[in-house]
Amino acid sequence: MPDTDRSAAKPRWIWVGPITFAGVMMIILGLSHGFQGFVALFNEGYYVVEKNGLAIHMGYTGWVWTHLIVGTVVFVAGFCVLVGQVWARVVGVILAVLSILVNVAFLAAAPGWSTIMIAVDILVIWALTFHGREVRPGHGA
Repeated sequence: MPDTDRSAAKPRWIWVGPITFAGVMMIILGLSHGFQGFVALFNEGYYVVEKNGLAIHMGYTGWVWTHLIVGTVVFVAGFCVLVGQVWARVVGVILAVLSILVNVAFLAAAPGWSTIMIAVDILVIWALTFHGREVRPGHGA
C-alpha cells in the first residue's frame, strides 16, 4: 500500500522542476528587460543600429518604457508562478509571447541579447504549458 501512495504522488512532483524553472527564468527575463531598458536610457550609442533602423520606428525613450514595463510585469508574474498561482502561468505564457514580439522588434539593435531572450521565452512557454496542472497553490513549487 505505501508503494502505491508514493507512485501516485510522484508524477505530480516530476513537473515541479520545469514550473520552478519557468518562474525563475521569468524573473531573470524581467531583469533582462530592465537591463535593456536602462542601457537604452543611459547609452543609446551602445546599440548596433539607430532608432530608425529598428522594426518599429520608435525612439529609444519609447523602448526604455517598453522594456521596463514588460520587464516589471514579467518579473512579478515570475514570483507568482513560483508560489503556484494558476493565473500567473496563463499570464506568463501571454507575457512570454509579448516578450518574443518585443525582442523580435528590437533584434536589429541587440541581436545576440534579443536572440537569447527569445530562446528563453520559448523555454518558459514550454515549461508553463506542458504540465502546469501539477503545481497548485498550497503544494508549493
